[in-house]
Amino acid sequence: MTEETTNMEAEMPNVPEAEAGAEAGIPESINLSDLGTLLQIVDLSTQRGAFRGAELTQVGAVFDKLNTFLSYVQQQQAERDEEQTDAPEADVQTDAPEEAASEE
Repeated sequence: MTEETTNMEAEMPNVPEAEAGAEAGIPESINLSDLGTLLQIVDLSTQRGAFRGAELTQVGAVFDKLNTFLSYVQQQQAERDEEQTDAPEADVQTDAPEEAASEE
């Protein structure tokens, strides 16, 4: 069991300890990266047999919910990024004729 724990720690990315905010009594927030890491932990633990058969239904349900949520958020971010990259191009096209007219 100790060998499995050591291997799992080696594969997990370094997570920084609580910052000064935790020392001041402010709890550290969880971000999307943390949720992605949690998804990997559940997947890795399941592969290594950390859960009993009867527990796998519950673990799988939480895994599916988390995976669906993260996929949805990533899709929304991609759409937002695409809209932001499209918007400056539209501004550049509308500004170009004005600049040409002012130069004459």
